[in-house]
Amino acid sequence: MDKDLLFKYNIPGPRYTSYPTVPYWQKTPPAVSKWKELVQDAFSVSNQKEGISLYIHLPFCESLCTYCGCNTRITINHAVESKYIQAVLKEWKMYCELFGEEKPVIRELHLGGGTPTFFSPANLVKLVNGLLADALVHDDARFGFEAHPGNTTDAHLEALYSVGFRRISIGVQDFNPVVLAIINRHQTFEQVKHLTLKAREIGYTSVNYDIVYGLPQQKNCSMMETMLRVIRLKPDRIAFYSYAHVPWIKPGQRSYTEKDLPDADHKIAIYETGRNALELAGYEDIGMDHFALRSDELYKAATQERLHRNFMGYTDTRTQLLIGLGASSISDSWWGYAQNEKKVEDYYKKLAANELPIFRGHELSREDLILRKHILRLMTNFETSWGSTSEVCMELYQALERLSEMEFDGLVEVEPFRLRITGKGKAFVRNVCMAFDARLWSDLPQTTLFSQTV
Repeated sequence: MDKDLLFKYNIPGPRYTSYPTVPYWQKTPPAVSKWKELVQDAFSVSNQKEGISLYIHLPFCESLCTYCGCNTRITINHAVESKYIQAVLKEWKMYCELFGEEKPVIRELHLGGGTPTFFSPANLVKLVNGLLADALVHDDARFGFEAHPGNTTDAHLEALYSVGFRRISIGVQDFNPVVLAIINRHQTFEQVKHLTLKAREIGYTSVNYDIVYGLPQQKNCSMMETMLRVIRLKPDRIAFYSYAHVPWIKPGQRSYTEKDLPDADHKIAIYETGRNALELAGYEDIGMDHFALRSDELYKAATQERLHRNFMGYTDTRTQLLIGLGASSISDSWWGYAQNEKKVEDYYKKLAANELPIFRGHELSREDLILRKHILRLMTNFETSWGSTSEVCMELYQALERLSEMEFDGLVEVEPFRLRITGKGKAFVRNVCMAFDARLWSDLPQTTLFSQTV
């Protein structure tokens, strides 16, 4: 890859799991009654046709991984499990009441965190069975969960498999013990290996690894060692993320300093080392930060132009309605977004008052919807087009003007009514999408809100 271009375009930018991105949602959120209408409208369009997606946020962790940017609650008190499950099921019941007599068809179910396997196997089964009690499961459903190799047991794997889970995402981050120590991540290569092999033995059909580059004390040589071990275990897909250092947002990151982090030169070298190792091992670049073997469903979806992206990241299924349950979860009805209260106590308080636990949201304007479509196409297919007036707005032409320098650098090709990201430009898909981000350009951030693009 061209290092000059990597340096030139290495700027903070959104990951575009939504548009508009969360910091640019309306200051005054839509009324809860409006959100309910948007959910009902989306449900009526999508349920029978494609089903709906569920994301469940399970925020509890026994210890803080200091690099982590997720919404978490640190505790060793496992008595919190039952109360939280009851709350999530109550929230789900409130949504089911909006659906009327029609049962929701679950196409996609994902358990994220936090650490989902903080919960006991029995409690996870109780949660899932509770969610599915008044629902139907789609014939081509996708159930997956995030697993910490330090505490995910064989019993967890067997229990979740018994209720329909076939995908597992393992938080590897790095295999180097020095890096793991400084980010307070307690796991070993042998644990990751056992978890991978056991999952496959039980019958899981897709194994993902999360790897992070730019972590404190990370070196180019240690990334190569990590990737060699990853390649040896051969997960089906890999998410290769850039570390975002935002200690003013995530105080846990103050346990180390900027001096512990690789500088820009070294971070880019670490990224190139990891990327090159994956491509040489047969992994295909299917989207921003994501790689997959050709046998994996994510790669097949990408080649068949079926790839989708939402708050759960890249998926090979597309549903118009995504319901997020649990503290801090985000829901997406296509025409609007809503996020739950972040603090567990505030989440409980609203549910106790028989209210949906929402604290902010956004209803998309006509321009938002048009730009969302183009950004989604670019993130999933590396191209977009605008053949009808329903796909055109003034902000689209402003975006094309902003892309002139990228066109000169060979990152994009602009044709009448069409834009394509070149092979050279795929690594800069975030930068291309930023050109379409009208809300970002109308109010450029004065502090760092997003991670570097590389």
